[in-house]
Amino acid sequence: MDTQITLAVLAEYGVQGVQANEPMARHTTWRIGGPSDLFFRPTSVIELQNVLRAAMRLEIPVIVMGRGSNLLVLDGGIRGLVIQLHDTFAQWTLTEGCLITQSGRSLVSVANIAIREGMAGLEFATGIPGSVGGAVMMNAGAHGGEVKDVLLWADVLEFDGTLHRMTPEELQFDYRSSVLKDHPAVVASVAFALHPGNSQEMTARVRQWAQRRSATQPLSQPNCGSVFRNPPGAHAAALIEQAGLKGLIYGGAQISEKHSNFIVNLGTATAKDVLWLMRYAQKTVHDRFDIQLETEVRIIGESELALGR
Repeated sequence: MDTQITLAVLAEYGVQGVQANEPMARHTTWRIGGPSDLFFRPTSVIELQNVLRAAMRLEIPVIVMGRGSNLLVLDGGIRGLVIQLHDTFAQWTLTEGCLITQSGRSLVSVANIAIREGMAGLEFATGIPGSVGGAVMMNAGAHGGEVKDVLLWADVLEFDGTLHRMTPEELQFDYRSSVLKDHPAVVASVAFALHPGNSQEMTARVRQWAQRRSATQPLSQPNCGSVFRNPPGAHAAALIEQAGLKGLIYGGAQISEKHSNFIVNLGTATAKDVLWLMRYAQKTVHDRFDIQLETEVRIIGESELALGR
């Protein structure tokens, strides 16, 4: 890809502000990741449609991301265009018990807005990192609640720029999954169906959850959230700890001493370090308990080995 020529052609399609060779470590909660060839943050649905249509016509590979949690970008970076839906794509409104938001807003922010406005249903989300769009794609959940429980609809953009509205049934929600997980489309906006609640009671409840998270999760260290799904009838963190892996260090990464289902960046971690710990934990747990841990983490990009480095 000739980056300068591509940027010029994108500009002809009305796409301005695309960055070249953007370090993805700046945009992931792990603070890990090689550079993306092209990087863009849209500010409107029209901009998002324009860049998707231009990328399709130019045959540029596209990856869409939210706020960079639950995401591991490999050290060789990303070939093609990364579209990040972030604070520039985060407008919201509340009407008749329905909170409508663009997908780039953080899920925590949306949950806090609902609590402040005396609307219940999203309290479970106050400790879940990431964007609304990513939460829909992954059917994020905690404390017995999941996105599918409160979602009314999602407006979804296909990569050809076509916009359509999807119901929870059409999204085919499952445990930490939806039809969008393996479908090339972008969540543009979302409506949550809420009901009246007591702001003080909700605030007290989420404060208790926050205190518990602070005591049991490595919130002060770069991480992606939970690395593995909980297998049926078990907890991934307990299995990893029982396998003797809690606190294990490889390179600049560590299986957290606070919570074994978190891998933290000690300051110099690479994606290679994190991947080694993930694979080693999977193998050790399988060898000892005959249980295969499945990752929650989305892994994208190219390894340095693939680039011949």
